[in-house]
Amino acid sequence: MQPLKKLEKTLRELADREHCVFAAADLAALLPKDSQRSVLLSRAVKAGILRRVCKGIYLYPVRDYPAGRILFHAAARLRAGTFNYISLETALSDAGVISQVPFQWITLMSTGRSHVVDCGEYGKIEFVHTAQRPEDLRGEITFDPDCRLWRASVQQALRDMRATRRSLDLIDEEGLHEFV
Repeated sequence: MQPLKKLEKTLRELADREHCVFAAADLAALLPKDSQRSVLLSRAVKAGILRRVCKGIYLYPVRDYPAGRILFHAAARLRAGTFNYISLETALSDAGVISQVPFQWITLMSTGRSHVVDCGEYGKIEFVHTAQRPEDLRGEITFDPDCRLWRASVQQALRDMRATRRSLDLIDEEGLHEFV
């Protein structure tokens, strides 16, 4: 069977709405073991089998995939080897503590380097470096299974905002009193 047909058939059988965002390494087992893997992934995108989210991350567009979670799932796959958690403006917006909702932009604290990843039509992922370890944040982070990432408490997100010298101008003081 041709490699693209094999990839499409396998993804059709195995992917579902909870498992539709893949790193290139995840797909390597479905592709021939040669130097043509990147070419075949490009061909899969061109053929509409996959959608490129960002460098090295692909979406197999199953029916009813969680479009609002694509950036989170991509972030989890991009930095799978580092400690990351949803914080800063994203955590505060989700909790209703800041007055504006970041559109197609998510912010995470990461033990990896600071970097903004452009995910084209899906938006941007901002990783902000932290030296904090999971054991330092016990009781301040919880796992969010929908996003597949850890999530900071409002108090931790505020500490992160101050530590990274981000603007606190958008914070809704009334909304904040609910959490303090």
